[in-house]
Amino acid sequence: MALTRDINPMPDHIREELQARGLIPAYEARPDYQRNDYLGWIARAKREETRRKRLDQMLDELERGDVYMRMAWRGDGR
Repeated sequence: MALTRDINPMPDHIREELQARGLIPAYEARPDYQRNDYLGWIARAKREETRRKRLDQMLDELERGDVYMRMAWRGDGR
């Protein structure tokens, strides 16, 4: 399903972090809304340390695979 809200662009530094940790497949497996929400949430942080903290949270959640924004998430739609 296509998103009807603004699409947040993928900054190069985030793509590089995803690649470095081997998380591109995990990121791409997430629904469009989750990918978009993560990028917007990181970009909206005013302070660099907050952006870093949010990026680290996204990377950790992608690594775990069963969490989205600190909530339990099942990728199988259940």
